[in-house]
Amino acid sequence: MAQEDLLIRAASGPAGNADSGARALPANVEAEAAFLGAVLIDNRVIEELQTQLGPLHFFEPVHARIYERILQLLDRKAVVTPVTLRPYFEADEALKALGGVAYLARLTADGQGLLAPRELAEQIYDLALLRELISVGRALVESAMDTSESVEPMQQVERAEAALYKVAEGAAAANEAQSFGTATRTAIQAIEKAFNSGGHISGKTTGLTSINEKIGGLHDSDLIILAGRPGMGKTSLVTNIAFNAADRLQRDLADGIAPEKSVGAATAFFSLEMSADQLATRILAEQSGISSEALRMGKISREDFQQLSFASQRLAELPLYIDDTPGLSIAALRTRARRLKRRHDIGLVVIDYLQLLQGSGRAQDNRVNEISEISRGLKTLAKELSVPVIALSQLSRAVEQREDKRPMLSDLRESGSIEQDADMVWFVYREDYYAMATEPKAPTESDPPDVHAKWQDWREKMERITGLSELIIAKQRHGATGKVRLRFEARITKFSDLAPDDLRAAYESD
Repeated sequence: MAQEDLLIRAASGPAGNADSGARALPANVEAEAAFLGAVLIDNRVIEELQTQLGPLHFFEPVHARIYERILQLLDRKAVVTPVTLRPYFEADEALKALGGVAYLARLTADGQGLLAPRELAEQIYDLALLRELISVGRALVESAMDTSESVEPMQQVERAEAALYKVAEGAAAANEAQSFGTATRTAIQAIEKAFNSGGHISGKTTGLTSINEKIGGLHDSDLIILAGRPGMGKTSLVTNIAFNAADRLQRDLADGIAPEKSVGAATAFFSLEMSADQLATRILAEQSGISSEALRMGKISREDFQQLSFASQRLAELPLYIDDTPGLSIAALRTRARRLKRRHDIGLVVIDYLQLLQGSGRAQDNRVNEISEISRGLKTLAKELSVPVIALSQLSRAVEQREDKRPMLSDLRESGSIEQDADMVWFVYREDYYAMATEPKAPTESDPPDVHAKWQDWREKMERITGLSELIIAKQRHGATGKVRLRFEARITKFSDLAPDDLRAAYESD
């Protein structure tokens, strides 16, 4: 009788409110009961599940509470049976309607669930997604029909995309509060990854050891702002990082390492300034060691071309996805990023650059408000997809007016909200770029000694600083600020770690 009661309730919804004019929500309470019975007979069933089944995927509330308690007990390494569950449900009023705690024993009566527990779990999960999809559809229809307030179709489309993404990811309950135990387990997993990586990466790798050691890698849900004046190499640096993360994932997969254990990541690169082929040329230049200028102009030898071919073959399957659509709005970018997450499971998003994105239109009369909306949207995207987002940003010209050209947080252009929303703010600074502009006139034999001395001092300084760059960590929620010394090869637009001797010399020159 108990399961017959459940079937009647399934036809009228979880609350038991029958509506003869409405179709029943998709559910299979018999499958839920059979699966719970299988778990209570053999606790190892849960360990073998392919599906991320949770209590909220159960249609019947009593079943959801039973499954939640099973998971809690298993987490404590306890053996779960109808007998060990009994104390937790003796006062459960809803269970009393089904026969009380005796219902727990009846779940294990026939053991049919043991014949196909995985299939049962998958069905329960799929039906839960269908119910959530129905909920999204109803909300969408109600929103579209309601014209009592301002009608903003594009915002409704954006909300619908976000809701459908959550359903596609099986994250129907993503907005529910999670227990501290769940949050702790997630934190422990991140700490374990850092430990296994040698003690310096808890997130995605940048491919540059000196940066990884300073920041611990790129952390999920973080918004990283990388800023610099034109000519500093910020696009080169972010392209290097995007390539390094994608390349590490590709190598780890080839070595049989599971994607979740890799510190690499499939990467989505939104290039609003450069075309996809220009970015590809940069990466090919870096990997082949042939200058970008020579590649663009075709000034290469047959040996260079062969080397280029080898590099392109190696990079053909690289999990790096470039979207060079110009003039993207923040809503369109988020929609495209969700799609890439769903199709390719991207683990890193790069935007070049923030000021080329467009807002919703409401804030376009005020550029500061528009940039604030965009930076908030990027932070929301990082949290929604649970990936690090790196966005390039321009700096104001105030930098050029100072004697010390190193950027500061106050130089971020057009909005203080960029600094507020960002979890990390990086600045790229190259002293040789500015020193080159102060080149004195080459002396002649007739010039006085002080002119020769000035020229010689400039040459010695250029020899000392050429190819050196600084990544200034101006803000970091997770750790200390400071700077990282790097080498920059402008010919092939490549950043790399300094050799120990070069690093020592760089710090001694300060």
